[in-house]
Amino acid sequence: MRIGIVGLPNVGKSTLFNSITKAGAECANYPFCTIEPNIGVVAVPDERIDKLAEIYKPQKITNAVVEFVDIAGLVKGASKGEGLGNKFLAHIREVDSIIQVVRCFDNDNIVHVDGSVDPIRDIETINLELIFADLETIDKRIERAKKMIKADKKYQFELDTLEKVKSVLENGKCARTIDYTDEEKEVLKDCFLLTTKPVLYVANISESEINSSNEMVSKVREYAKNENTEVIELCVKIEEELSSLDKEDKKEMLEALSLEESGLDKLIKASYKLLGLISFLTAGEPEVRAWTIKKGTKAPRSSRKNSF
Repeated sequence: MRIGIVGLPNVGKSTLFNSITKAGAECANYPFCTIEPNIGVVAVPDERIDKLAEIYKPQKITNAVVEFVDIAGLVKGASKGEGLGNKFLAHIREVDSIIQVVRCFDNDNIVHVDGSVDPIRDIETINLELIFADLETIDKRIERAKKMIKADKKYQFELDTLEKVKSVLENGKCARTIDYTDEEKEVLKDCFLLTTKPVLYVANISESEINSSNEMVSKVREYAKNENTEVIELCVKIEEELSSLDKEDKKEMLEALSLEESGLDKLIKASYKLLGLISFLTAGEPEVRAWTIKKGTKAPRSSRKNSF
């Protein structure tokens, strides 16, 4: 299961990716630094595993994992190929959900592709490019359904579903804002629409705004409410520093910042949840392990003596 990290150029995507994965993806203060996506596999923090490890002193500890993909910055016109847009959109199509990084601070030394900082405009730029790409897909499917309906009336339901989605997209809204029936979901399954993918917004703030109010972040939260999506607020620069520290130094720095946990830990947990995943745990001397299952799945019976 993959999560794609997207956003406009120079909003902190690759720095965030580096912090999460410590993979050393290239970062630079110019657009399209990332062309081919960087990929990293990350352990999901789980306090329950830490507690079980203290009890059982296992030979091995295995956390659940999430795969992150650092996708290059999108710009206006990406759906028409601007800024290598077609290639980047194809990378987004291959992930299961999206983290959209949004810049929520002013800094004259960091170039913004549009010349000024406006998080809602940035979000809408990304979403509109994904919507335009989906409209192209939907139009092709509608044309096909209209042809097929002449021979078989069962395609009427498919046509109705596609036109329902098109109407929402044409109003500038993402396809994920629709409540679908199981039958409609089946129709759309092989459309691979970009705007049906679940999204998590990351509001990137400055160091000086940690534990303080930020008007830009408030606007992002208000926007996210309309999509029923979550917002994680963090300072990418601070998270990059925290990720380079050992456990004790990290704890001291978090205490100095009056933070209970790092923004990255919150983000990784939220990303796991975004994919619709949960963990059940097994424990014993050989291994303490988190097993990944889809939310709602009945946990399989474990033959181990101690399971949770």
